[in-house]
Amino acid sequence: MGKPTGFLEFGRELPKKRDPQIRINDYNELPEEFGKENVQKQAARCMDCGVPFCHSGCPLGNIIPEFNDAVYEQDWEEAARILFSTNNFPEFTGRICPAPCESACVLGINKPPVTIEEIEKSIGEVAFEKGYVKAKIPAVRTGKKVAIVGSGPAGLAAAAQLNSAGHSVTVFERADKVGGLLRYGIPDFKLEKWVVDRRIKVMEEEGVEFMTNANVGENISVNDLNRSFDAIVLTGGSTVARDLNIPGRNLKGVHFAMEFLTQQNGRVGGKSFAPEEELWATDKHVVVIGGGDTGSDCVGTSNRHGAKSVTQIEVMAKPPQERDASTPWPNWPMQLRTSTSHEEGCDRNWAITTKEFIGDETGKLTALKVAQMDFCAIQPGEKPKFQEVPGTEKVIPCDLALLAIGFLHPQHQGMLEELGVELDERGNVKCNAMHQTSVPKVFAAGDMRRGQSLVVWAISEGREAARHVDIFLMGETKLEAKDISMLSAVAAY
Repeated sequence: MGKPTGFLEFGRELPKKRDPQIRINDYNELPEEFGKENVQKQAARCMDCGVPFCHSGCPLGNIIPEFNDAVYEQDWEEAARILFSTNNFPEFTGRICPAPCESACVLGINKPPVTIEEIEKSIGEVAFEKGYVKAKIPAVRTGKKVAIVGSGPAGLAAAAQLNSAGHSVTVFERADKVGGLLRYGIPDFKLEKWVVDRRIKVMEEEGVEFMTNANVGENISVNDLNRSFDAIVLTGGSTVARDLNIPGRNLKGVHFAMEFLTQQNGRVGGKSFAPEEELWATDKHVVVIGGGDTGSDCVGTSNRHGAKSVTQIEVMAKPPQERDASTPWPNWPMQLRTSTSHEEGCDRNWAITTKEFIGDETGKLTALKVAQMDFCAIQPGEKPKFQEVPGTEKVIPCDLALLAIGFLHPQHQGMLEELGVELDERGNVKCNAMHQTSVPKVFAAGDMRRGQSLVVWAISEGREAARHVDIFLMGETKLEAKDISMLSAVAAY
């Protein structure tokens, strides 16, 4: 590496975040300017470790030591070339990925790991700044037409790859703007939407066509899609939210988290809503049910609304402060994570179950009945078992309850039923190893195929699906594979 002793000379450092008391008054991204010199120092911490486990930690297989070395040498163009060879959108992943690569970093065995995510974001931003990101229009078109249904990260990745292979790609998005989860799921304080718009503009210049307000199975005919396109890629995501069917569920004030977040993202983007439809946390006691990233986003958004109080409850036990012995390096660690939204103000509670939504005579939510849970001893490999602790039941004030407890599967009614694709035991679209569904010309990728997951997995899924679609259409492919084993997929056809 460019600096063999870098990991001894420099400590892990990240950009400072704007003051919580200031940033809760806006929806701008949180990090302050870090500077290329600081990024160079962080890249210098990358070791000549022999076996870079960060490769396997990254779902995209990013070639991390090599782009770190290029950043240390200040060869940003080479760093961008290396990074873009495996990741279409480092400007997204550098902002919102939980960085499983860092959990697998060899340096992380006994020191803080390399700040891979921040380096990745910096490479992407410098690439745009210096003009390395340019529209690359295919020299030759194949004459094949591909429909991508869904414009989230999986759909965008599949579209970019298939367009680069020379196919004519049309992306159908049922919302009014392109981006899927990136647009309407992730708050602007984590990902400002000009970042998405910037990338969409490049893709449009490259020849990708985007159709918004295009809901396949409703205002776009499935039969027309079948007749007009040589292949179809389903990337609509896992959109059916897990519900909490307990007494009082129908009270006014109980909402799915994505209703709340989607509306706020639309509001920041200039949309308006009828007064009776608006969801605000202002001056309310907000309880977020679910301890994951979506719940955290609800916390941050509620604070920006000016909530009277924000409480987050999770049915699972509180994770340990340090990496648990059950998830040793290089696995993704089981440990307590505190988000920037939590830093802005939140009462966090673990091992809590919600038993009832309580309302007044007008049908409006006023409180939750909750109880403490205790986890039973289990054998290795068994699912967690828990039971209510007697005498711990209590009522807490709540004017707005947000259900952030995950997603079950994609929407079955409409497009999937009309296409006739098989579903797996979890209700996701069933595919073979080549991302091909039971309908030969129809492929699937992202959360619609694998269930709810990370944005970085969605991009990986979109890229891999694109390779197999290219092989299906042309009998071969020159699109990059994540690893050598993927090349054997050509023979499978």
